[in-house]
Amino acid sequence: MKHVVSISLGSSSRNHRVVKEILGQEFLIERLGTDGDLKKTKALYEEMDGKADAIGMGGISLFITAGRKKYYFKEALKLIKNVNKTPVVDGNGLKDILEKKAIRYADQELGLNFASKKVLVVCAVDRFGMAEAFIDTGATTLFGDLIFALNLPFPIKTMRGLRLAATTIAPIITRLPFRLVYPVGASQDNESRFIHNRYYDASDVIAGDFHYIKKYMPQKLVDKIVITNTVTDKDVNKLRELGAKLLITTTPEINNRSFGTNVMEAILVAYLEKNPKEITAEDYNRVLDELNYAPRVVDLKK
Repeated sequence: MKHVVSISLGSSSRNHRVVKEILGQEFLIERLGTDGDLKKTKALYEEMDGKADAIGMGGISLFITAGRKKYYFKEALKLIKNVNKTPVVDGNGLKDILEKKAIRYADQELGLNFASKKVLVVCAVDRFGMAEAFIDTGATTLFGDLIFALNLPFPIKTMRGLRLAATTIAPIITRLPFRLVYPVGASQDNESRFIHNRYYDASDVIAGDFHYIKKYMPQKLVDKIVITNTVTDKDVNKLRELGAKLLITTTPEINNRSFGTNVMEAILVAYLEKNPKEITAEDYNRVLDELNYAPRVVDLKK
């Protein structure tokens, strides 16, 4: 049995464990949240080094890409400094592939016709694949990076503007404590702050990382389409209560749960038994085709 573990700075209330057969191989897949405790997170990484077949880095990104350059988060590098045996991935190697597939699937196979819709991507600096996919469909797209990550009232409306913002803010935010730019630990379970409602209200589709979506989620999401990465049953029920009509997660469903992209990448790395640096987009696409990959789709009106 292959063992894949996601070690997350996120809330322990989202912990999960499942045994699943994938392409003829049995996997033990688990998620361990540390409630934002950096020391505990670092200790867990070191404890699982050499024991797990692959480790997913959850609740924090290893890096973001701006232009052709990668900017590494200082805190993330410290967490895995002493991990030498087990490969660690944060989902970046797989994220663009899954999100482009999911958007194309929703646009073409589900017939959502994004060209006729207004789309809000709450934070696109770490989701260029999703951003580009929406632009390619002809959707009217607004990127909320400055609004939702930095609480600055400046919407971004073009890919050129997004790239400019990325090259400007990436060198700064990657040096900050991660909790200042992303909800970690118990803050992931906090009630929404109703201060950016107008951006939700003006959009047909709300897309991006669910913790950013949730952080400022208004009291009504009537007939909205939500496209995100990973959610719990509690999150699904909340979206249903607020009136959203459709939920699409870019990661597939495993035992009624959509795991994070870091978990999916760790599963594929363990399956391929290769160094992540040697794995190509073609490798990932081949395995996804073997898995008959499709995003999770939940009709919230049923």
